[in-house]
Amino acid sequence: MSAGDAPLLSTVLVADDHPMFRAAMLHAIAGLVAEGGVVEVASQSALEAAVAAAPRIDLVLLDLTMPGALGFSSLMRLRSERPEVPLIVVSSNDHPRTVRRAQQFGAAGFVSKAAPAQALREAVRAVMAGGTWFALDQAEGSEQDARLAAGLAQLTPQQFRVLMLLAEGLLNKQIAAELGLAENTVKIHVTAILAKLQCRSRTQAAVLLKTLDLEELQRD
Repeated sequence: MSAGDAPLLSTVLVADDHPMFRAAMLHAIAGLVAEGGVVEVASQSALEAAVAAAPRIDLVLLDLTMPGALGFSSLMRLRSERPEVPLIVVSSNDHPRTVRRAQQFGAAGFVSKAAPAQALREAVRAVMAGGTWFALDQAEGSEQDARLAAGLAQLTPQQFRVLMLLAEGLLNKQIAAELGLAENTVKIHVTAILAKLQCRSRTQAAVLLKTLDLEELQRD
């Protein structure tokens, strides 16, 4: 390893449900991560547990389609819970609007899984130097996506969890049982969520969250 390849990262979190893709990403950034500094997860629940357990994370490499995730929900939750940690989306869905939305929702970079390995290495270097990496020439951001990003950014981590369960159609009593909260606490969270997202009903909030779904995006 040359001096130019000295480790930039003490800890990197690699979130992808395909072991071969995780291995490929780690091979691409070999030498940039300190020995023993890799955390690998393959689902949304594992990602949440890893984020809660890790006192320090220098960078997250995130796939958007892990089990338990709804499109951009993993990205939004990470921005809510660990806003100080830079994040690069690594996805096979490199539709221009997907890339643009990832940028609007707080990613520091986006690398297509179809890109050469060197692209990920360059993206990591750029982001860890305080920059961004979006290889595509992006169109102007959507005002609707900007409003959605701003609204979701106001949610606390607990409120985001409540919103995810609300979108699944769970009642307050069921959400309370799932999260170990009092039902009245859930009611308070739901009221705050509706206000922050400027929604009139639970249904409207659920529909709004569904717009994070990548399949919905591709039907646009």
